Amino acid sequence: MEKKYDPKSFEQSIYKHWEKSGYFRPTGNFNQDSFCIMLPPPNVTGSLHMGHAFQQTIMDIMVRYHRMKGKNTLWQTGTDHAGIATQIIVENKIRFEEGKVRLDYKRDEFIQKIWDWKKKLGNTINSQMRRLGNSIDWENERFTMDKEFSKAVKKVFINLYNEKLIYRGKRLVNWDTKLCTAISDLEIENRDVKGKLWYIRYPLSDSIKTNDGKNYLTIATTRPETFLGDTAVAVNPHDIRYNKLIGKSVILPVINRTIPIIGDEFVDMTKGSGCVKITPAHDFVDHEVSRRHKLPMINIFTLNGCISDYFQYFDTNGKKINVSFNNTIPLQFRKLDRFIARKVIVEIIDSLGLLEKIEPHNLTVPYGDRSGVIIEPMLTDQWYIRTKNLAKMAIETVRQGDIKFVPKQYENMYFSWMENIQDWCISRQLWWGHRIPAWHSKDGNIYVGLNEQEVRQQNNLNNNVILEQENDVLDTWFSSSLWTFAALGWPQKNNQRLNTFHPTNIIVSGFDIIFFWIARMIMLTMHFIKDKNSKPQVPFKVVYVTGLIRDERGQKMSKSKGNVLDPIDIIDGISLDDLLKKRTSNMLLPQLANKIYESTRKQFPNGIKPYGTDALRFTLTALASTGRDINWDMKRLEGYRNFCNKLWNASRFVLINTINYDSKNNKEIKLSIADRWIINQLNDLVKNYREALDSYRFDIAANKLYDFTWNEFCDWYVEITKIILSNKNQNEIYSAQNTLLFILESLLRLAHPIIPFITENIWQRIKKIQNIESDTIMYQNFPEYNQQKEDKKSKKYFDWIKQFVIAIRSIRKELNVQFNKPIEIFLYNCSESVVMIVQSNYHILIKLANLKKLNILYTLSKTNQDMISLNKTIKEAEIIIPMLNLINKDTELNRLNKKIIKLNIEINSIKCKLANNPASNAIPKYILIKENTRIEKLEQEKEILINQKIKIQNL
Repeated sequence: MEKKYDPKSFEQSIYKHWEKSGYFRPTGNFNQDSFCIMLPPPNVTGSLHMGHAFQQTIMDIMVRYHRMKGKNTLWQTGTDHAGIATQIIVENKIRFEEGKVRLDYKRDEFIQKIWDWKKKLGNTINSQMRRLGNSIDWENERFTMDKEFSKAVKKVFINLYNEKLIYRGKRLVNWDTKLCTAISDLEIENRDVKGKLWYIRYPLSDSIKTNDGKNYLTIATTRPETFLGDTAVAVNPHDIRYNKLIGKSVILPVINRTIPIIGDEFVDMTKGSGCVKITPAHDFVDHEVSRRHKLPMINIFTLNGCISDYFQYFDTNGKKINVSFNNTIPLQFRKLDRFIARKVIVEIIDSLGLLEKIEPHNLTVPYGDRSGVIIEPMLTDQWYIRTKNLAKMAIETVRQGDIKFVPKQYENMYFSWMENIQDWCISRQLWWGHRIPAWHSKDGNIYVGLNEQEVRQQNNLNNNVILEQENDVLDTWFSSSLWTFAALGWPQKNNQRLNTFHPTNIIVSGFDIIFFWIARMIMLTMHFIKDKNSKPQVPFKVVYVTGLIRDERGQKMSKSKGNVLDPIDIIDGISLDDLLKKRTSNMLLPQLANKIYESTRKQFPNGIKPYGTDALRFTLTALASTGRDINWDMKRLEGYRNFCNKLWNASRFVLINTINYDSKNNKEIKLSIADRWIINQLNDLVKNYREALDSYRFDIAANKLYDFTWNEFCDWYVEITKIILSNKNQNEIYSAQNTLLFILESLLRLAHPIIPFITENIWQRIKKIQNIESDTIMYQNFPEYNQQKEDKKSKKYFDWIKQFVIAIRSIRKELNVQFNKPIEIFLYNCSESVVMIVQSNYHILIKLANLKKLNILYTLSKTNQDMISLNKTIKEAEIIIPMLNLINKDTELNRLNKKIIKLNIEINSIKCKLANNPASNAIPKYILIKENTRIEKLEQEKEILINQKIKIQNL
């Protein structure tokens, strides 16, 4: 075995062997207990980040754990077609390489370019996922746009439409004016910005005046450009300044539209002027107000965010209103970009004497995370799913416990969202994606079917009826919401894979997509998938919610902050120059580059050294406290790299010292106390470790594993076996070899789900010594707790040995006596069990504590009593260390004086606290007893030190 632990030398070759050998595939035994987990499909455009690494490490631990428990496991993988992200990448590519835009191509031509890009450059993330050691069934990888998955998407859409759960309507949506598509809330980045609040006077109609004699209402707004679409002014009905005006009207400046004054309690009387303009077609809150008051909606923008030529009027249901009056927008505003229009409108209002004042105002503004432009609420025709009834069943199944959230607190978030659910906008104005299987006729009818031929056949439409397919595609969340069943082959008949692995066991998710993905999967899965008793099936039984991976200061990792860590850079290492280039290239805010250079150089002056996959996985696991955000810690990473190194060195010691071990030897094995103790500790570890994994406390499992390996196996048992192996007692040597191999092999199986590469490497060497006939550790049985192996006596005895050795080491440190200097000690007041322990482990105690001699005193002679010594009481014995020729007299006296002074200060502090407390009579009795007991103990300790001091002075 190589002397140096070098993960780079074996990790990738081991993974290639695993994959080539088909170890990640399900067993094919469909009667076997199964375990299935679905990989949340990463975007085909994406690359691995720390969040992926964290979640996928957790998933792989579970898959490997259940595989070793003998279950038929499936980790289903696949990628998401990522509609907007993919289309943007290819649009940028053709713009850069060909100087063209998307509209220069026919739709089919452009889509083919995306498929070409995917074939050549897509799925980068898959090769990175392999580096993490993920035991994924790569042979059955899915893509949300592949042929079979597309069939499932179409079937779901058609069925929902036929059940009248899908409809097309004009509603307010988040509109990206650059990409010209609706986007979801998750694709919005809310930024806090410094804006302005404009106070504009709206004249009252019919010579009406306010309580204070004004003939106008002052409206405070952050968006003066939308005043063209105002259909009302709202005041709080309890506001005595304005409530008498409810039902009256104001005149909209410039365009002279008369609009009503309405009363609505949503208006905050303390903010602004207390009067709010209502623009239903361009504000979500105003839209809801308009629905309550049945106000018309007026769209004033084009889809690219410019002022339109005409006012477009709609009723509260989105139905177009044909008006008899002139609906043209004033010429000076037409075709102006919305923010240029803002400037022009403010200037005109000011020139009319209607701009009262402008105040600075902090506000939150929504930006498209892909386009970087401000999102505009826009009335557009979109496709929707009616979700109220679907949500009821999804809520009930969680309440009944059919689906559990870990941590449980996220159930409340789920319920809050689901109980206030709105219809789901499922259409996007893109070319890349699942094109909606609907056809429009010129007379306004909509026909839905798998293809045009089916539509014509089902609706008896001849070729004279011109049909045009819907241009919109489905929201990516729609197709990914079918993931658990469509990825397993639905709607194929007699689908053994679906029958075996659905419902899946667990899904791992961030809290931010509980509503966007988790909830929608639950709704659609329960609607379409039924068990053999026709009962709706859940998509998974457990939702494990993770926090975010943040940097060491608790900040979110982002390109703009320059604090992103690439998991592959942690595995392989990266130079400072390459890290700086990576962090500062293609920045949206290049002015931040110098700050990023400075912080990166400070944190990584020599770049990042290679840590290997196992160290990364162990760190992520140890930090995986349920549901909490994680602050990444390079020191912890260094510590777990040291752990892997410690395991490597301990294994090397075992292998070197068991070369001559014969597993078929029939020698009688007589276990020592140390053997029995380490076997008991391993059994205890197995129990606690499995409990931690079964309750999804991966951090506890990792810490238990670390503690046993480092502090018990390496620091104690291995050190003791070094002593035993140096003896000539062959039976003791064979017993120690047997135990070493048993413990290490069991430990490797326990650790394998967390650190798969190093455990496979070492296990392949051990299996030869132990004659294990198996190709890989991942199919070995996971260790099981055995209550019959509990050995409390050995634990009690060995705990005494540890206490004794630690006490001697502590005394050496206290007296400044080097470990390489043998000392003589006496044990007095020993119990029978201590005498037995000392007699049966004498050689080990001498070596571990480096003693010249260890004497047991049954009585104290006059010589012993007069002997100048340091005494220390441990459990069931007292240690006496003769100090003559052992210490420096002056140094020791100085040490004792300092300790006596320190004890006096502590004793006096407690006495003063009790004596000077004005409410001393009110001090609870139990506290008085506790503090007086503490004083008594400190006084006894001081008396021992004073006696030691007197003895030393007489040396």
